[in-house]
Amino acid sequence: MNFDWDTGVLLVDAGTTLAEARAIDADVHALTGQPVSQIVLTHHHFDHVLGSAHFTGARIHCAPKVAETLATGRADLRADAIGYGADPEEIDRTIRALRPSIHETHGTTVHLGCRAVTVIHPGPGHTNHDLIVVVPGRRTVVFCGDLVEESGDPAIDAHSDVAAWPATLDVMLAAAGPDALLVPGHGAVVDVDFVRLQQQWLRAKAQ
Repeated sequence: MNFDWDTGVLLVDAGTTLAEARAIDADVHALTGQPVSQIVLTHHHFDHVLGSAHFTGARIHCAPKVAETLATGRADLRADAIGYGADPEEIDRTIRALRPSIHETHGTTVHLGCRAVTVIHPGPGHTNHDLIVVVPGRRTVVFCGDLVEESGDPAIDAHSDVAAWPATLDVMLAAAGPDALLVPGHGAVVDVDFVRLQQQWLRAKAQ
């Protein structure tokens, strides 16, 4: 997922492997003719972070937990990726290529030309460190990470805070505004009404 201006491309999450990241990079170049200059990693799960190893020229923004996982949690990333069916050799190549050059943040502003893109930690939900990316424009676009899923129900695991998640979505929707386009971590672009329905599902799940 990316937004581009004359000064480069901001990529939100980077996929699982070097091969996947190379394909993303090729798509970005075909669409924009620009390199990926900034990356935001929305949370620490393998399918969002490992591909960042490919983008050696980009500045990476992420929560401290993500930086910690990339530095010291590589065995867990490897196990999770392989557990979901990734090729072990490809995962090993990707992990060996990971680099420590990361800007840790709970929230920041990324400047791309005349456009200021806001990175926000709206609260706990899918994890305790989820970041969203708010892109202003004629119609605001919000990259939600796995706080929102279109391709299925929200993914809940040991890192999730289901009770707090609905309130976190309220913060996200306040930042988005009523007409925003919301890009989930998995699946197609959705609107505010879709997120409200998923919020109701989470409230019921928390009871």
